[in-house]
Amino acid sequence: MPDLIKVSYGQTGKSKKTNALGMREMQERAYNARTAQYLLIKAPPASGKSRALMFIALDKLKNQGIRKAIVAVPEKSIGASFSSTQLSAHGFFADWYVKPKYNLCTAGTDKSKVKTFLEFLKSDDSVLICTHATLRFAFDGLEEKMLNDTVIALDEFHHVSTDGDNRLGEVMRFIMAKTNAHLVAMTGSYFRGDNVPVLLPEDEAKFIKVTYNYYEQLNGYEYLKSLGIGYHFYTGRYFKKQPDKEMSALEEILDEQKKTIIHIPSVNSAESSREKYEEVGHIIDALGDLESQDEGTGVLYVKSKRSGKILKIADLVNDNPKERDKISTYLREIKTPDHIDIIIALGMAKEGFDWPFCEHALTIGYRGSLTEIIQIIGRATRDSENKSHAQFTNLIAQPEAETDEVKVAVNNMLKAITASLLMEQVLAPNFKFKVKDDGDEEDEKNDDENTIRIRGFKLPTSQRAKDIIETDLNDLKARILQDNQMLKAMPGNIEPEVINTVLIPKIIREVYPYLNAEDVEAVRQHVVVDSVIKNSVIEEQGGKRFVRMANSFINIDDIHIDLIDQINPFQKAFEILSKSVTIQVLKLIDEHIQSIKIEMTEEEAIILWPQIKAWKERTGEAPDIRSFDPKEKRMAEALIFLRELKRRKALNEQ
Repeated sequence: MPDLIKVSYGQTGKSKKTNALGMREMQERAYNARTAQYLLIKAPPASGKSRALMFIALDKLKNQGIRKAIVAVPEKSIGASFSSTQLSAHGFFADWYVKPKYNLCTAGTDKSKVKTFLEFLKSDDSVLICTHATLRFAFDGLEEKMLNDTVIALDEFHHVSTDGDNRLGEVMRFIMAKTNAHLVAMTGSYFRGDNVPVLLPEDEAKFIKVTYNYYEQLNGYEYLKSLGIGYHFYTGRYFKKQPDKEMSALEEILDEQKKTIIHIPSVNSAESSREKYEEVGHIIDALGDLESQDEGTGVLYVKSKRSGKILKIADLVNDNPKERDKISTYLREIKTPDHIDIIIALGMAKEGFDWPFCEHALTIGYRGSLTEIIQIIGRATRDSENKSHAQFTNLIAQPEAETDEVKVAVNNMLKAITASLLMEQVLAPNFKFKVKDDGDEEDEKNDDENTIRIRGFKLPTSQRAKDIIETDLNDLKARILQDNQMLKAMPGNIEPEVINTVLIPKIIREVYPYLNAEDVEAVRQHVVVDSVIKNSVIEEQGGKRFVRMANSFINIDDIHIDLIDQINPFQKAFEILSKSVTIQVLKLIDEHIQSIKIEMTEEEAIILWPQIKAWKERTGEAPDIRSFDPKEKRMAEALIFLRELKRRKALNEQ
């Protein structure tokens, strides 16, 4: 099937240009906030977060009274991003130097690393690199005063959470409460798949946020011009022949001409065969015949059955430490596209993995974490002269009536499509929304093309609400899109007005309980408007701009918030489902959704009441609970709900 999303970029080169200090655009933005005690940097893969940290930490060490810099990364391989770097050669006032003894992202036991960590705190040296695990273990042997006057950088900060069992989150909260240490948190995305907040609201409020979005990064590249995101559905096993076809879903989608990372399903997922080594074998068989393996590097040489070409393949699924180290070392040192063609991975090659030549990230099986999806897409979005287009493809299992896992498969499909909608919004330029007032004609002349004015639009009253709108909108959308009730609503089961005015504000109140009613409404309007506008087509005709919403073109000057509230922000997802899967699969989805009791609220029932009356006037009958039309069925449920509500109120009044 064709891409669900294709975003094009301007190739301005801006995000790669450096200033007089050798800093890229994102790094300069982060450096401008270098005096903050608590700094959160939200920027996409390949934007240069590791070097941004070097600039900031060196300034803290030289100019802010900080005596030690500790960098913690989630896995050893990422530690290489923070190795010694000559920054002065490009204009900065100092170089980043890590004594080999204090690079703890190497082989060795946790016990010995903790000992070295504690030695470092008493030494005269300034910089230490370790894993999150080493930081956690070392923390148990620390006196709190030992971390005073240090800066601690947490890479891939989304690994932290407020969950009581999250030890890293506990360490971070202790540092903030008991020491004067500075914290620099860095992440490519800030939303977790489990919906557990990364930070408590009161802790998050202490952080200065620097945001550099995906669009700024990709639009500023030299070579990459476009990015496509597509989903491909299969039945049975992805490596076996599909019904009525001569090949497997994998063979259909895998293009050996593109430099590709293949992530096989997690062994705990429904899509996995539970035999990860056999799955690697099936992928190799789909490509051709294994001819040999290089003993020194671990590279597999496979003769393609399509072209006869010798393909160089890296197997990162193999757990053997010796074999894993050989191929990992080889991959770190490759300099040209010719050095490897395909990488097969399970848990590796996601965060912090740098293979700029990668053109296609092919992921098999649904990924529950939007953060993981962003990280995987980031493997293909490095700028490199060997490619003008990058591609992310997700192979997902279709639900089958004869299986016991219809519920899982349905939810995976719905979540995958909603994730794709969020990614489209993450990857597109940001809009600025302002209030439309007929007295503001002079102000409007200064608006740029990404500014849209809306009648009846509500602006935030508090600084916190403004911050949410400016820096957290995509994170909030991720939370909304992952909500179970929203997923059930997506296939057209709930009226748009209910989604926009009942369900979305309910989630906002859960995520931000301290916002007052006015700010909840302002944030809600921004979420809905941003979602609807970014999923719409904007065209210019006769000097005026028109936006296509609800199958009609509307002059942007005439948009009112009441009109937008009548539009389903997930309409595009429903259209994707309708076009991309068979009638049988749609029926399974509908049956599954209908089998789940969706709770009716009084607010929704009241909103539906005028439609129920209009239905009865038009048809002469009340909506039928047995109807196959989900909207008629929902109205019938609302009617039953209202009758029961009236009955209960009458009883209470007796």
